Formats: sequence, C-alpha cells, structure tokens
Amino acid sequence: MVKRLLVFLCCCGWLAAGAQGPHVEAPRPPEGAAVPTKAPAHFPVVEATIAGVHRALKNKTCTCELLVKEYLQRIAEYDSSTGLNAIILTNPDALKTARALDAEYARTHKLRPLHCVPVIVKDNYNTAGLQTTAGSLAMKGCIPAVDATMVRKLKDAGAIVLAKSNMAEWAFSPMVTISSIAGETHNPYNLDHTTAGSSGGTAAAVAANLGLVGVGTDTGNSIRGPSSHNALVGFRSTIGLISRAGIAPLYLRNDMGGPMCRTVEDAARMLDVLAGYDPADPITKYSAGKIPHSYTDCLDAKGLKGARIGVLRTLSERTPDPQVHALFELAIADLRAAGAIIVDSVIIDNFDSVSANQWCATFQQDVNQWLAALGNASPMKNLQEVVASGKYAKYIERNLQTQLTKGVTTDTVDHQCDDAYSDPRRIAYRAAVTAAMDRYHVGAIIYPTWNNPPAKIGDFKGYKGDNSQIIAPATGLPAFTIPMGFTYDDLPAGLQFLGRSFDEPTLVRYTFAYEQATHHRKPPPKFIELTE
Repeated sequence: MVKRLLVFLCCCGWLAAGAQGPHVEAPRPPEGAAVPTKAPAHFPVVEATIAGVHRALKNKTCTCELLVKEYLQRIAEYDSSTGLNAIILTNPDALKTARALDAEYARTHKLRPLHCVPVIVKDNYNTAGLQTTAGSLAMKGCIPAVDATMVRKLKDAGAIVLAKSNMAEWAFSPMVTISSIAGETHNPYNLDHTTAGSSGGTAAAVAANLGLVGVGTDTGNSIRGPSSHNALVGFRSTIGLISRAGIAPLYLRNDMGGPMCRTVEDAARMLDVLAGYDPADPITKYSAGKIPHSYTDCLDAKGLKGARIGVLRTLSERTPDPQVHALFELAIADLRAAGAIIVDSVIIDNFDSVSANQWCATFQQDVNQWLAALGNASPMKNLQEVVASGKYAKYIERNLQTQLTKGVTTDTVDHQCDDAYSDPRRIAYRAAVTAAMDRYHVGAIIYPTWNNPPAKIGDFKGYKGDNSQIIAPATGLPAFTIPMGFTYDDLPAGLQFLGRSFDEPTLVRYTFAYEQATHHRKPPPKFIELTE
C-alpha cells in the first residue's frame, strides 16, 4: 500500500508558516481563475476548519460527499489499527445525507451555518435512528426515535452526525474513557496515555482528525479535561445557555453539553447554533436576552489588548507538575505580550467554605427519567435493571451500587441539591466568585485545566491535578479550555478561562486572541499520514 503524506498542509500554509497557525484551509483560486468542473478527488481534512470547508464547497474544490468519504476513510484506517478506539459506530446514512446536502447547495446556492460539517457525537446524546448506549452494554440496541435538542439543532444547521464516540460508561469517570460497549480510548498524542473522561472518545477523534468537530458533555470535567489532554478547544458554557434535553444525565443539576473543536472559531460557530431557549429544558429560560447576534463577532485577534486577566493561584499551585507549571507561567507571559493586564493573584473570599458540599448524587433519579423518556426504545427501564443485568464495566460497579442507595428523589424543601439558580449554596458560591472578579476588575480568571499531564493507561492512581471540577459546575459559570503547549512525550496541556454568567462573548474574545498569539494546537504526528 502506498502512503500518502498530507503534504497539502504545506500547500495550505500551515507548515509553510512554521506551524504557526491551526487552520488548514482550502486554497483560494487566483482572481478570475476558472472554477474547476471536474469532481475533486481529494480534500486535505487534517486540521480542516468549518470556514475552510465552506470556502472549498463554494470554490468547488470539495463536495460534501467527498468530505464525508475522507473522514470515514480515516476512521477505517486509524481507529482500530492504531488502538485509538475512539469510535463506537459510524452513521450508515452519513453519505446519503452528504449527497442530499450537495444537491441542496446546487439547487439553492446557499450554505447553512454548519452545512456539511461532519460531527463526532458522544454516545450519551439521543440520536434518532442511531444506537445510543451511554457506553453501556446494558443499553445495546437502544435506538431513540427523537434527537437530543443539541443534535436536532446541529442537523437543522446542516451538520452531519458522522459517528458516535466512546465515553466513560454512564459518564462516571473524569480520568479515563472506558466503556463495556467499546473498551478503552487511548490518547492520540501518546497511545500509552489516557484521554481523561468522560468525553475522551470525542476528544481523541477530533484531535486525530477523524471528524471536523465534536460534542461532549461536562458534569465536572468531561468536556474540558479531555479537550486539555488532546490539545483541543472545549467550551463549557453557562448553565442555561444550551439545552440538555435528550442527553443521558450523570447529575443533571451540573450537566452541560458543548463543542469540542480544534479552533476557537469552530467552537464559536457551533455555539451560535446550539445556544438558546428550549421548553424541554426549562433552565434555558435564563438565557433570554443574553445571547449575542453571533459569537463569531467576538473573534478579535487583538482581543487581549487592555484586557484584565486574573490568575487563580489557589488552583494553579496545588502541587503542579513542573512542566505543566512552566507552561502556565509561559501562558501568563504570552497573555502579557498580547496586551493583557495580568492581576496576580486573585483571592476568592472564604473559598474553602463557599466551595464545600456542592455535590449531590442525583444519578438514579435523573437516569430513570431519561430511560422512561426513551420508552420502548430502551432495553432498560430503570437503574435497578441496569445493575441487575451485570452489563457494565467492572470499574464503575461501586459507582452504580452507591447510586442505588441514594433513592430516586431529592429533598428540595430548602432547595438543597437544586439547580444553579435555586440552590442557596450554589448562588452563594457564584456570588463569591463574581464578587472577586468585580473587586479585581478582571474579565476572566485563568488556571491550568489540569495541573498534571495525562496519566498512563491503567494507572488509576495517576488521577492528579484536575481543576475543572472545582468552580464552574457548582457555580454554573462558563469555563473554556484551550491548548497551552505540550509536556513530556508530546502530552498536551490546557489553559482554562473562567468568566461571568452568560459572558461567553468575553471568553471567546480572550481565548481566540490567545490562540492566535500562540498557535499551540498541532495534530498528533502519528495521525497525519493516510494509507490507501
């Protein structure tokens, strides 16, 4: 077999610029050049972006059908043979949908916002006509009749569900991505290491360019941790900005779905589509009047000039790995060089007390409601049946047994264990964080997403340094992670920006400007070649 190196990277300017940019775009034809009429034979998908794909569709250097074929070929070539194991199944209708989108564009000459964007969807999103298992063998054969709201919005915007990705079973683990339905996902940058959890399948697939973009879920860490471990951009938005309806829950009071992408621009484009009110998820009422015309309006490469950024040493100094700590200090210097005013160190008053006792185990109640909503599509009716089936990975057995003892209802007399806008503990915590930001006059607070590199496969004791669990989930505040460089053996690290409620525009502006100033994102070397 002949190996075809994707030297198109050079043609598209990525390598030619000394790896100084994350985008690989379709080249623009010279002014006045004839538009090719012959169907293109290949499109360079490694590090491709939504804008680049749309430009290629307009220039007729790519078709939707070709793009989907390229990604399906990469999944077939890489996912099993390398041991990556990011994909549970591919969508058998993906090519049919792609052809329909090509026909639509030929007829209308208009592209929808995510026209022909192949999406990797975590396996806890209900996907109509496509198996959805939350990573559990107990749910094998479950075919939802209705899409999760996020999936429906993606489809309505022209996106294609390319594949369902592996996940930590029932989303229980923030450290690893292991399921009884598909096994363990490995880190594409170093296959001896973990992806973190629970959205590790989406993270590994998008990082290895097996899809254009992806979606994950985040209860405490599970978008931002895997994104950090796989050199991706991960958005956990304000609770209430995006609907969770139709997503298998872990603890619904903290759950959020969101984009996992290779660039801030792609994540912002997805956020435009996903944000908004959904009557099926009443908490989204809080987003009313708080969504800008477009988050892409905030994509300003000079967006850090004069920005006041606070450094939260309370988290960054929690026994960090020396190499991650060095990257964090470099990130602070890079932010300064980009024009930011660094406020070092921000103190959140009474941090230990206001952050304490924020977690509530509501899994049984939440998952039973999800199973009931699936109706006859679900082979399981409640958590008791799941546990009785014995069809789950051994490492989550204790989690499942513990959740069975928690009952199926929560005490809401004093709103304890309630949502982010009703629980007094959560309101007080959010107020304390926001007050600190106001006192220091900062637009965001930064800290390493993880203080330690990805652990080795099988090293469950290597779970160290996860900072994502501590503030954003309980407060409901938005937190974005972005690549900040690489440590030992090509292992990525991430920088996290925490903002005020519904102030995603500021976080988009800051993270985009940092991305454009540093260009830390690079594809995993072993996944650039394609054998054919």
